[in-house]
Amino acid sequence: MNYKNIVILTGAGISQESGIETFRASNGLWENHNVEDVATPEGFVRNPDLVYGFYNKRRRQLLSKKIQPNPAHKALVELENACSGEFSLVTQNVDDLHERSGSKNVFHMHGELLSALCSNTNKRFAWKNDLTADSENPSTGEKRCLRPDIVWFGEQPYYLDEIYQALASCSLFIAIGTSGQVYPAASFVQEVQMNQARTIEVNLEETEISPYFQEHYYGPASVEVPKLVRALLG
Repeated sequence: MNYKNIVILTGAGISQESGIETFRASNGLWENHNVEDVATPEGFVRNPDLVYGFYNKRRRQLLSKKIQPNPAHKALVELENACSGEFSLVTQNVDDLHERSGSKNVFHMHGELLSALCSNTNKRFAWKNDLTADSENPSTGEKRCLRPDIVWFGEQPYYLDEIYQALASCSLFIAIGTSGQVYPAASFVQEVQMNQARTIEVNLEETEISPYFQEHYYGPASVEVPKLVRALLG
């Protein structure tokens, strides 16, 4: 497999088969909440208890025994282990299923459910319990400063410098289970076209950015990703 730099982008479609609901439903609501209420800094200021509760529910779901990595997550570990060059797994997902599968070089550009962020210090802390206004900063003991470590609309995604550096030398780019509607991730395929990279999309159906990809695998990620990895490894 002669690729010097492989970049994988994953979205909600890869985790949905593990039982994790996608954030945004077809009607634009997130679990019957307006996006503005649970996924913006302004919504958090207006009703912090609603936001805490929304992400506490998702965190509990992620930690339940029924949520496990699926064959798509595991196939990407196999690809990473076979890669002799650089391998970057960029995910828009806030779960830890890639890490549970054994993926090593993972960039959570939209934050993580199992993390809390201090609004005062911008420090991040591993967090598995419910989060409330009374939760204490583990370093300072201060209350009313922790929030879900999720990149909300209007905020800067994490690791952009590292991601764009990887894209700049990417020779194989694979997008899996992404809607093609959330930027900047939706523009990554255009970035790698400058390198004449091989581009592959894996999704249930065509998306708005499908025309930018050279190859397409349409179907469930748990079926199509292992199939693609087998083809790449020959």
